[in-house]
Amino acid sequence: MTSVQRILVLGGGFAGLWSALAAARARAILGARHLEIVLMNDTPWHSIRVRNYEADLSDTRVALDDVLLPVGVRRIEGEATDIDVAAKVVTYDSRGGGKTGGRQTIGYDRLVFALGSRLVRPDLPGLSAHGFDVDTYTAAARLNAHLTALGPRPSSTALVIGGGLTGIEAAAELPAKLRAAGVEAPRVILADRAVRVGSGMGESAVPVIEEALDALGVERRGGVSVASIDRAGVTLAAGGRIDAETVVWCAGMQAHPLASAFPVTRDRLGRLPVDSCLKIEGQKINGPSAEFAAGDVASFLIDGTHSCVMSCQHGRPMGRFAGHNAVCDLLGQPLLPLRIDWYTTILDLGPWGALYTEGWERKVVARGATAKRTKETINRQRIYPPRDGGRQALLDAAAPTVQTPPARHE
Repeated sequence: MTSVQRILVLGGGFAGLWSALAAARARAILGARHLEIVLMNDTPWHSIRVRNYEADLSDTRVALDDVLLPVGVRRIEGEATDIDVAAKVVTYDSRGGGKTGGRQTIGYDRLVFALGSRLVRPDLPGLSAHGFDVDTYTAAARLNAHLTALGPRPSSTALVIGGGLTGIEAAAELPAKLRAAGVEAPRVILADRAVRVGSGMGESAVPVIEEALDALGVERRGGVSVASIDRAGVTLAAGGRIDAETVVWCAGMQAHPLASAFPVTRDRLGRLPVDSCLKIEGQKINGPSAEFAAGDVASFLIDGTHSCVMSCQHGRPMGRFAGHNAVCDLLGQPLLPLRIDWYTTILDLGPWGALYTEGWERKVVARGATAKRTKETINRQRIYPPRDGGRQALLDAAAPTVQTPPARHE
């Protein structure tokens, strides 16, 4: 009698969800009835995290059971706290109904580590007490509730700290959010350590970003470093203050801290080195490794030259290949390498529109309302799993293939 073997996926984000679905697909194709697939996540939701800057969050979560149960994936609601690679055991705090249910362990034959990334929160006085962010659904809902609670008033200032993609998207939405709350003359400031806000997007993109922010009335402050945050705003490291009723922290991302459980050297973002088949490289253990990593916790040269980025654009295909390969590795079947030879960035710029760039040099190919239609298609359709609950549709969507670039709308 064949004993049950287990694929364990940690994380229910873009990489984790698609890892589990791809593993279920491979199990079905290979007829591996003895193989159990388990996904562990600390909430019962798959969060469409990239939409957390939006005003309406009602459609930004998908119940994991709606996606996992039709394909026979078991879900555990818990938070992984330790990984013993040598013993192939994960320790976790189980959860149910929002309560901690105690410390437990679960073994695995193959593991897909896909716990994603977290907002960098430095030990900055006042940040935890007075700062807002859009890193999670809960945090985004808290920000929106705070803005609504401001109520009608002549004016109110919101300060966004961090001029990367998340900070820009959050800032672009804030004027409309404040007006919807009843603020007659909202003031939004976007501040960054870099001299020029949005400079990470490249030379051709920055003028478009600046044009959009100017049209939206978003002020830009470059060369800003924050020393502390309080209820009334921030104190700057160079002296002086920026007064604001709302401070939104968007300054940097880091891989999930549990990546440190693996005996490997991680990169500056805390990511694990993986090969093109998503297996973790360089582990100093006896025997072959049984661990894969995908999404924001993993790093490899996705086109042979450039490292993958922390985005659903790469996290979703990384998940599909990791889940497929975990099953194939366990069953002695050939593994599939992942390579993506295209790269796009579609930046939401609020009511002004959006910005669509192609290539690693981020050449502008569409802007304004045209790019906005593409962005909305991505955010509201392309990155969602099939939502009709159909088993075959879910399995088909999890095939280890690379999608073509998003279509540019005319």
